Amino acid sequence: MFKIMSRLNSSDVSRRQFMRQSLGLSLVALLPSLSAKVRAATPTVFPITKTPEQWRAQLSAEQYAVLRKEATEAPNSSPLLHEKRPGIFHCAACDNALYDIATKFESGTGWPSFYQALDGAVGTKEDNGWFMQRTEVHCADCGGHLGHIFNDGPKPTGMRHCINGVALSFKPKSV
Repeated sequence: MFKIMSRLNSSDVSRRQFMRQSLGLSLVALLPSLSAKVRAATPTVFPITKTPEQWRAQLSAEQYAVLRKEATEAPNSSPLLHEKRPGIFHCAACDNALYDIATKFESGTGWPSFYQALDGAVGTKEDNGWFMQRTEVHCADCGGHLGHIFNDGPKPTGMRHCINGVALSFKPKSV
């Protein structure tokens, strides 16, 4: 049986506590506008659509929980966390190319992290769950939940796309 943890992780808790106690500000005031490379609006219909039954038949139980039900995999559980070969990360549901390995960095969070998605590959929406406001990131082609975007990443964007490894597949570049 796989482990799916709540969408609230310890780094979110400490960040929220710090901002509320030390700065007296809400998370809403600190969220910057996202990179132009990330679509801000969520379409109501995605280019790739399937019924829940079709998704269940195609995906593992853990993939379905994350991609279709917005669950979060346990930290440090994905082998893709340590992937370093040249290549591209794709959506595990529809094979849409999402992130180049060149934008991957070690965030220390336990999930694969990237500072930028490929152009037009992802979309975002506001996520107001767990008494906080975050930016959810999803596949632009199938709408599958990938993770969240935070403003504590490295240059050049300053963004951290914190992505569930189970929502990804990796295709190494041919040598």
